[in-house]
Amino acid sequence: MRSIWKGAVSFGLVSISVKLYSATEEKDIRFHQVHREDGGRIRYKRTCSVCGREVTYDDIAKGYDLGGGELVILTDEDFTDLPLSTSRAIDVLEFVPAEQVDPILYAKSYYLEPDGSAIKPYVLLRDALTRTDRVAIVKVALRQREQLATLRVRDDVLVLNTMLWPDEVRRPEFEFLDDDVQARPAELAMAGSLIESMAADFDPDQYTDNYRVALQEVIDAKVAGREVVAPEEEEPAPSGAIDLMAALRASVERARSARGETGAGAGEPTPISSARSATKKAAPAKKAPPAGKTAAKKAAPAKQAAAKKAEPAKKAELAKKAEPAAKKTAAKKTTRAKKTA
Repeated sequence: MRSIWKGAVSFGLVSISVKLYSATEEKDIRFHQVHREDGGRIRYKRTCSVCGREVTYDDIAKGYDLGGGELVILTDEDFTDLPLSTSRAIDVLEFVPAEQVDPILYAKSYYLEPDGSAIKPYVLLRDALTRTDRVAIVKVALRQREQLATLRVRDDVLVLNTMLWPDEVRRPEFEFLDDDVQARPAELAMAGSLIESMAADFDPDQYTDNYRVALQEVIDAKVAGREVVAPEEEEPAPSGAIDLMAALRASVERARSARGETGAGAGEPTPISSARSATKKAAPAKKAPPAGKTAAKKAAPAKQAAAKKAEPAKKAELAKKAEPAAKKTAAKKTTRAKKTA
């Protein structure tokens, strides 16, 4: 890393020489604007909208828009007398509890490295902040601007977080805040179950920029002359009017399945299932039929089955009894036929 600023942290009569480094970097894939036909780079010229001539940086001043097409032009001389500190000092104003600083105020992060022989006071401030669990509120002049910032400890290194001024944070003025809409207790209980089923310790390393990875694959495929295979699209989430309780219940089940909770964890009663179980237990029991009728009903199918089994035997007996009669009838017919002949 290359330092972008040198100065000193000053608190009380203690001064700590430090170097400033950017703590973050953007990983976005950047493109140049080029001519589609021949790939030539597109360049922009700084031209004056009044005279049409191209101007250099030395001829450019700052203009403040008053509205209605009127501008106030400010030159470098107009900025020389402004109360902007040029001492390159990080002045500590006070030490406050870390939880009192709203994260919405944070802007950009920088690492501070002790410069020269300032290691001992640097370590002293670092350990004192860690032990008291506080952050230092400071003022610093960076990039031609005075900024509010905090000093805190991360991985045994002092981190300078520049902050927005309070009047730079917009107020959330939305119409729905005036509506009297409240969640039902059952919905809150189910939402709490969903939060608990998805609770985890934050590990930023497990998340990736899927868009950047896919874009890099497209670029690599273009370079290698390969065909790009588009991944399967995920089903879009349902929109419009939905059953909130059904959606929450399904979300809880999906979260538990994703965690592999198919045993006791998946069978744990939710506020809704508990209420349903209580309702079933409280419901009146159906009257049982008399014992005699129940026995008769159970015996009826058995009798019918026995009767069906006995039918072939009865038919066989009847057939045997009918054989002698059939023989006598046949004999009589034969005798009559002889006499007639």
